[in-house]
Amino acid sequence: MSELGWVIVSGLAMSAIALVGSLTLVLPEATMKRVLLPLVALAAGALLGGALFHMLPESVEAIGSGLSLWVVFAAGFVSFYLLEQYLHWHHCHDIDCEHRPVGMLVLAADGLHNLIGGVAVGASFTLGVPVGMATWFAAAAHEVPQELGDFGILAHSGYDPRRALWLNFLSALTFPVGALAAYLLAGVLDVTLLVPFAAGNFIYIGASDLLPQLVETTSLWRKVENSVALVAGMGLLLVTAAG
Repeated sequence: MSELGWVIVSGLAMSAIALVGSLTLVLPEATMKRVLLPLVALAAGALLGGALFHMLPESVEAIGSGLSLWVVFAAGFVSFYLLEQYLHWHHCHDIDCEHRPVGMLVLAADGLHNLIGGVAVGASFTLGVPVGMATWFAAAAHEVPQELGDFGILAHSGYDPRRALWLNFLSALTFPVGALAAYLLAGVLDVTLLVPFAAGNFIYIGASDLLPQLVETTSLWRKVENSVALVAGMGLLLVTAAG
């Protein structure tokens, strides 16, 4: 399959992950709460591993290790800080958050998040299918707990579950749009700088948004469980990089 084919298939597959929210209608709430934090830990590890073991090394190989690459990387990190600080962009990774945003704000934020994620994956495919797939996997690992949380917010805020699932899916369609745009523009513009920019995004999400949630638990067993999931997420991306 061509790189363009991989971009299209991976983009649509990422959108389909939005349907995972339907699990909150089937599984008991206690079960969902039990598995969400380990999923968040796995996602954090995958995001960090994808950035450190795939996106940054490939960017250095394609662009060089000059200061400009690290400036772009820092810009990617700071941009997500600014989004979270000034646009109140925060993804809930719980099905029962204390501060529930307005439903449409959740959908708008999710659509923007997916668009940026799609751009990151589309740009990564310009460096080769293995890099693109590693970036996709890191983003997908984060999407599962995020979509569960977002769907839970919508369903618990008064949205009809079927309507909430449909709207969540529609907001996820911005991912393949972003991926296709980044990949197709590679023939006109140099999109390789988008990869270290996205690596900065990934590291911010993993380190600033996800990891703090893991240290809040007081249970020793849960701490061990989350630590194992975190290392597993990084390890999966390390193994694929070494392979």
